Amino acid sequence: MRKSFYYLISAVVITSCSTNPYKASEKVYDAKLKTLKDQISTKEPQPLPYVAETAISIDTLYAKQLHIFKDSISKMGSTPLQNGINTEWIGTVNFNLRKPNFIIIHHTAQDSLQQTVKTFTKTETQVSSHYVISDNGKVVQMLNDYLRAWHAGTGSWGKNTDINSSSIGIELDNNGTEPFTELQINSLLALLTKLKKDYNIPAQNIIGHSDIAPTRKKDPSALFPWKILAEKGFGIWSDDFLEIAPLDFNVEQGLRIIGYDTKNLSAAVIAFKLHYIQSQVDATVDENTKNTIYSIYKKQ
Repeated sequence: MRKSFYYLISAVVITSCSTNPYKASEKVYDAKLKTLKDQISTKEPQPLPYVAETAISIDTLYAKQLHIFKDSISKMGSTPLQNGINTEWIGTVNFNLRKPNFIIIHHTAQDSLQQTVKTFTKTETQVSSHYVISDNGKVVQMLNDYLRAWHAGTGSWGKNTDINSSSIGIELDNNGTEPFTELQINSLLALLTKLKKDYNIPAQNIIGHSDIAPTRKKDPSALFPWKILAEKGFGIWSDDFLEIAPLDFNVEQGLRIIGYDTKNLSAAVIAFKLHYIQSQVDATVDENTKNTIYSIYKKQ
């Protein structure tokens, strides 16, 4: 019995003194994690093509939230599972931050940049966006691109039902009834140029709030120049000469393949027209509407 006890003690001592075989990789993990933490903590203004840099003021609530996220991504160790097994922590050396794959464009439905910034810096509003662009072209960044803003709400695009987790939100200072200014659109184009390059975002994934939430949202309005954006490579547009859709082409199925939620087909048709047939925003599916849906469907 005493001999068994000594064997047990010896085994514990040897185990406690043994070298961690993953010490080198854990060191790499920690170094990469620090780099990523620094990356999402940056609050410096980013230069855009043809747009002056904009100073970004960060309040204490933002800093507090950021600190929480930094702590959560640093957490390592065992996690208990429901089946009684505990996970073992061994850090990999191959990882980075998740990148956005969509850009969602909104109009603020408010009357000034200052009003929107105020809305996005109050906890009770529960809404935010990565960028806000004023009608004079000023660009304000309010959240690091890698972090999740609360701009899309309940919505979907194709099978993606959590747009906030995979997108960058851009709010344009516009009440929804007035034209977008040239300065504002130029700044938007400059920002889209940077974001598309930084994250390799597909042209088809630059869409509007109304596209992902057809039953709830109408932004950006029918005055938004989607065609101009598509000509610059940000979004897609129908062919100049529309091919006649096949007789058996199913409009509902076509809209669904494009990405629209078609549970309410009338709302989906209206949202499609708000984007692609802005002179006739209604639920009517005439030949022009059917052919336009077919044109966009073919570009998927």
